[in-house]
Amino acid sequence: MLVRDVYNEKTIGREPTRNGYGAALVELGRKNKNIVVLTGDLAESTRAQMFQAKYPERFFDVGVAEQNMMGVAAGLALTGKIPFVSSYAVFSPGRNWDQLRVSVCYSRANVKIIGAHTGLSVGPDGATHQALEDIAITRCLPNLTVIAPCDVHETKKAIFAAAKIAGPVYIRLAREATPAFTTPNTDFQVGRADILRRGHHVSIIGCGPILYEALQAAHSLSQEGIEAEVINCHTIKPIDHKTIIASAKKTEAVVTVEEHQIIGGLGSAVAEVLSAHYPVPLKMIGVRDTFGESGTPNELMIKYGLDRNQIIDTVRRMMKSLLK
Repeated sequence: MLVRDVYNEKTIGREPTRNGYGAALVELGRKNKNIVVLTGDLAESTRAQMFQAKYPERFFDVGVAEQNMMGVAAGLALTGKIPFVSSYAVFSPGRNWDQLRVSVCYSRANVKIIGAHTGLSVGPDGATHQALEDIAITRCLPNLTVIAPCDVHETKKAIFAAAKIAGPVYIRLAREATPAFTTPNTDFQVGRADILRRGHHVSIIGCGPILYEALQAAHSLSQEGIEAEVINCHTIKPIDHKTIIASAKKTEAVVTVEEHQIIGGLGSAVAEVLSAHYPVPLKMIGVRDTFGESGTPNELMIKYGLDRNQIIDTVRRMMKSLLK
C-alpha cells in the first residue's frame, strides 16, 4: 500500500517532515562514523539537534555563516566524510548558492544539503523566510540531485537514500506538521515517481506535502465522474520521464501542483519533459511570481491558490475546455 486511508482525515496523523530528518540522522550516525552534521545556528529548528545530542563530536555549529558552512562541508566531504548541511532553504541554498555551485557541485563533493522551512507553510515568519525558489536554483546545477519528500516517512527514506548517493543531494523540507499519509513500508527510489492513485481523465503531478491536497481533490473529483491519476514526483532531478510520459499518454491532460514558484519549479520540469516527448494540455498550480506574506499556513495556501479547492477548480476547468 502506497498511502494510508487518506480520505478519512481523522485517521491521518500529522508530523513535520523535518522530524524525519532528525530521526534519520541519528540512525545514520549509528551505522556510519563518517556521517557529520553542520548547521548555521539552527540545530533545533532543523532537528539537527537530535544528532547533536547523540554524536556531539561529529556535530558542527558554524554560526550565522552559511557560505562558510558550505565551504567547510565541501572540505569535509573531500576528506571522506559525508556532511549533512542543515539550515533554512532561504539561507542554504539561498545565501550560499555560489559555494554550492563551485565548491560542492563543480567538485562533485559528497555533500547533502537540507533546506528546511520551504514553501508558504512557514507562515507568520513571512516572505524573508518562505523559500519559494529553491527548486529552481538547485535543479539547474549540474551533478546535483533534487528531492522534495511528501511526508515524514518519505523524508526518512530520502535521507537514507541520499547518504548512499556518491555526490551532492538537495532535499527540501517543511516547517509545519503535515499529514503523514504514506507508510513506513512505502517504497521509495530516487529518480522514480510513484503513482499514488490511478486515474484516466487527468494526471495530477506534485511533490512535497501539498500532495495530500491533491489526493483529497482527486477523491472529490471522483464523485463528479472525473478520475484523476495522482503522481508523487518526489525526485525533481533526475526526473522520471517514463512515468510522466506514460501517464500523459493515458490521460492526455496534466496538472502540476507545488508549494513553490511556478517559474522554474516542478511544473517547469514536467513541461520540459512533455514538450520534448509528448505535448498535452498542461496547467500549473503554484505561486505566481510573487513573494509570500505573513499568515497561518492554511490562510496562505488559500490566498495563493494552493489548496484542494483550487486543484478541483483547475481540473474542472481543464476538463470543460477539453470537451469543447
